Amino acid sequence: MQEKPASFSIKNWADDDRPREKLVQKGSYVLSDAELIAILIGSGSREESAVELSKRILASVNHNINELGNLSVNQLMRFKGIGEAKAVTIAAALEMGRRRRVEDTSKITKIKSSHDVFELLYPLIGELQHEEFWIVYLNNSNKVVHKAQLSKGGITGTLVDVRLVLKQALELGAVGIVLAHNHPSGTLKPSMADRQITNKLKIASEALDIKILDHLILARHQYISFADKGIL
Repeated sequence: MQEKPASFSIKNWADDDRPREKLVQKGSYVLSDAELIAILIGSGSREESAVELSKRILASVNHNINELGNLSVNQLMRFKGIGEAKAVTIAAALEMGRRRRVEDTSKITKIKSSHDVFELLYPLIGELQHEEFWIVYLNNSNKVVHKAQLSKGGITGTLVDVRLVLKQALELGAVGIVLAHNHPSGTLKPSMADRQITNKLKIASEALDIKILDHLILARHQYISFADKGIL
């Protein structure tokens, strides 16, 4: 086998080109996604550097960090050069990033548009592999008084208890409700069941002077708003 040149290893690169040193000297924001992942895994293999291995992993998910976060430890271990320890490190780091995004949603206290709802709920349900139905309860100033998971189901769908939705709205003193659920399949097209449950909740809530303001379907960094589309 032809011997690899001495410069192949990251250890032999100029300090300015080495991910760890670059982070210390210039800050994490200047590093590419591949360089950040290379820091996590620490080393590559005899055939490729940690950065090249990271680039290969990213290419497999079309350079989408969120898609990378959906890979399991076993899926990550399919890449040559990634053992269990490295796979666990990548998975843990991406989970920390997801939790950071969840904490950032606490800054959203008032709903001014459908996009605010998307920003509020995407970190919670946007990347799940199963379907969940969530409710956002609002007061008369459209401020969020509570958000909660109503139900959790399989990829094919989830059940919604209308009585439970309205009971909690009354207990919270909410006058507005936003419905939201995710489509793990990636499609944004509302199903017949989606339309039916929206209409059912709308009719039931009107009798209690509670308004269904919107219903969002979230999927892969996108969403559709029933209110924006005029189908509420």
